[in-house]
Amino acid sequence: MNMLDQVLNILTILAWVLFILYLLFASLRGLQAGGVSGAIGSITRWRVLIALLLVIAISLLSASLVFIQPQEVAVVVSLVSRDGYREQPYRSGLHWIAPLAEKPIIYPIYWQTYTMSSEALEGEKIGDDSIAARTSDGQAVYLDVSVIYRIDSNDVIRVHIDLQDRYVEDYIRPVLRGIVRTEVSQFTADEVNSSKRKNLESILDEKIREAFSEKGFILDRFLLRNIGFSSAYATAIEQKQVAEQEKIQREFQAEQIRKLAEGTRDKYKIEAEGQAAAILLKAEAEAEALELIKQALSGDQNLITYRYVEKLGPGVQVMLVPSDNPYLLPLPDLTENLDLGSSTMPTTTLEADIMSTITDTEVLTPTLEVSPTPTLAP
Repeated sequence: MNMLDQVLNILTILAWVLFILYLLFASLRGLQAGGVSGAIGSITRWRVLIALLLVIAISLLSASLVFIQPQEVAVVVSLVSRDGYREQPYRSGLHWIAPLAEKPIIYPIYWQTYTMSSEALEGEKIGDDSIAARTSDGQAVYLDVSVIYRIDSNDVIRVHIDLQDRYVEDYIRPVLRGIVRTEVSQFTADEVNSSKRKNLESILDEKIREAFSEKGFILDRFLLRNIGFSSAYATAIEQKQVAEQEKIQREFQAEQIRKLAEGTRDKYKIEAEGQAAAILLKAEAEAEALELIKQALSGDQNLITYRYVEKLGPGVQVMLVPSDNPYLLPLPDLTENLDLGSSTMPTTTLEADIMSTITDTEVLTPTLEVSPTPTLAP
């Protein structure tokens, strides 16, 4: 009830209370003055009649003025209209109606939300009010849904004629449950639980929007809030998800091992290439060195003897040769001028190196000792 109705109702009640008090007061005075006839005469005086007319006028004014709130619309039921109601509903504002012959019935046109949920205190009804449906592969699913809707102000008369104030229980709820069950049956349980859930939600939105518009309702949004499955199917889904996660983990580990193997292979490849390059460089260097040695030997034959002595190594102190073989080193020319105690330096650097090597090396010529031939005793 709006403020204007409250004020008019208060004025009407107050006017009737005052009139009744005035009527009792006038009756008592008439009764004291002239008995019963005096009392009757007192209440039939013109003053009392004027007061009565004034109270009736206030009551009629209160009944004829109707203020409609901005979020409401009124269907006017009329005894004087041919169809029993006015053809146009009353929208927000102050309106006149025929007192006692017409009655406004208020309907909200703001957005309303109706929810059916498995949670006990979340939906419009206490307890599990989710929609139980069956998928195309026979799995049971339980859906929590909400619809945001309102009455079309242009079709409010049709809503009043068809449903009155029972539209939630007699239309919104059963239509919502029926459409959801029908459309869910076109999907498998895996599809409902996958990316196709969006397709299901879009189809339900379209179907419910169409059904609501046929009865004078406007759908703002359909919300598929939650989908529940039977305990057995939920367990199977959980096991499948665990297996998928394990598979992903194994694939990740295999990828890491593969990358590590590739890295090791590349490392060994680089090392092998480096070693090959080093060997190649070493071989090239040795080839160049040999070429230089070859060139040097072609000019001085004593270099061969020097290289031979050099290869003997610094650790060789004594060298034994067979007694019936000549010296390994043909050094007649080098030893002719060799004087181990002399401080005279050789004439060439090469001869100096050879002399230094020979000084540190003691050459022994083994002798063959002949043992006496043993005699046999007779």
